Amino acid sequence: MPDAPARICQLDEGYAREARSLLYHAYRHEPTYAWLFDAQRPGYERRLRVVIREWLRQHFYLQLPAIGLLVEDRLVGVALIAPPLRRLGVADSWAWRLRMILGTGLRCTRRYLDYQAAVAGCLPSEKVHLLPFLAVHPQFQGRHHGEQLLQAVHDWCADSPDTQGVVLDTGNEHYLAFYQRQGYEEIGEVAIGPVRERVFFHPNPLSSKVTTV
Repeated sequence: MPDAPARICQLDEGYAREARSLLYHAYRHEPTYAWLFDAQRPGYERRLRVVIREWLRQHFYLQLPAIGLLVEDRLVGVALIAPPLRRLGVADSWAWRLRMILGTGLRCTRRYLDYQAAVAGCLPSEKVHLLPFLAVHPQFQGRHHGEQLLQAVHDWCADSPDTQGVVLDTGNEHYLAFYQRQGYEEIGEVAIGPVRERVFFHPNPLSSKVTTV
């Protein structure tokens, strides 16, 4: 039986619970987050859930864009977008920082803020969209959903007159070839503890929407 088609939708806080679960399952084995939140120490799963929960809470509170991929009404992909001039809006919130310290500890919060600053230092311009979270649920990977979700991000960003491109980062070597196939070029590398975090840039993404005259 062929896979059910996936459809794109704009997410709001009504999807927060599903998005939290999806991102947790997608990121819990990521080397960057394993180091940032001390995977070798008891309580890692709780700390990871805290950062995902608090980031989503602040993202939706600030009314920043979020794109979802649905298969038969199940959320299987999520992309959070931080537009130009607002990409540090979440991490700049003192309320968010306090909740992070209470939920993950001071050391993990500092690590996470240092990580955000290191990636920001690689940005080629102030006029780029940044993807702080981008994921397809592990059960739905390998079905071209990642390509569909990323194209939806490009469609959204292409409609913005302020953008010069899209930036994302990963410490997982498994994804490097995928991003390169999607037109991303590596523009920087930062050390996140023992992890080599690669920063990728896609200049001026084009919309897949066809305009007829």
